[in-house]
Amino acid sequence: MTTLPGWTLERLHDDHAQALRESRVLYDSQTEHQRLRVFENPTFGRILTLDNVVQVTTRDNFIYHEMLTHVPLLAHGEAKRVLIIGGGDGGMAREVLRHTSVEHVTMVEIDAGVVEFCREYLPDISAGAFDDPRLHLTIDDGAAFMRSTSDRFDVIIVDSTDPVGPGEVLFTDTFYGHAHRALNPGGILVTQNGVPFLQGAELTNTMRAFKALFADSTCYLATVPTYAGGPMAFGWGTDGTARQVTVETLAQRFQAAEIATDYYTPEVHKGAFALPGYVARLLP
Repeated sequence: MTTLPGWTLERLHDDHAQALRESRVLYDSQTEHQRLRVFENPTFGRILTLDNVVQVTTRDNFIYHEMLTHVPLLAHGEAKRVLIIGGGDGGMAREVLRHTSVEHVTMVEIDAGVVEFCREYLPDISAGAFDDPRLHLTIDDGAAFMRSTSDRFDVIIVDSTDPVGPGEVLFTDTFYGHAHRALNPGGILVTQNGVPFLQGAELTNTMRAFKALFADSTCYLATVPTYAGGPMAFGWGTDGTARQVTVETLAQRFQAAEIATDYYTPEVHKGAFALPGYVARLLP
């Protein structure tokens, strides 16, 4: 069956699909880059899909956004300047800007349409982040921006779609090389690398590039219910020693930041780097 009336059928993987019931469709439009849809689901709330692939939901986005922001920011401990590549829904900016110690956030999103309709149809995800004066939004291709920028950052977060269509260029060795160059000393690069059980090659390719670029490269894990297929992986690359920070130091920084979280804790932070065998074997 290729269609299910009243359902969105996601066929991201060759041998696995997931279906999400649509109780109400709020938005459906083709932009210059991709087809954008927002619909409501009784369990996951409002859901954004790009070309019928789930990007974010109002119910479980906190897991993904907390783990891609608070892990590098609290591991670094002194991050002032942060770059977000992608993240048009505003959730990543929301979590970064909860750190009052962060002074400047550059967000580069290729599709202005994503930002515009997420502000209208998914306002709870950005939660006012687009109005924060510390956020500087640039509508541009992330790879082109990274190639040309002369700015330097303490943390770079690549909140990309999967490596198809507009997001494909964000998974290349060249892109990672430019990102490495744009980091301040001790800076950290983190990336979205899919579900290793179903997308193992994606993680292996990124980790191969990271191993050639960084003194410390690995990945860490979190389980996001709508990204089906087991825990998803986040790439980690740095020339510093931030991964060795103790749970006690993380707890002190977390308490000082006065941030309330629903998934992240200092203990979860440390445990996320403990990789199951099948994931560890995907790392070169």
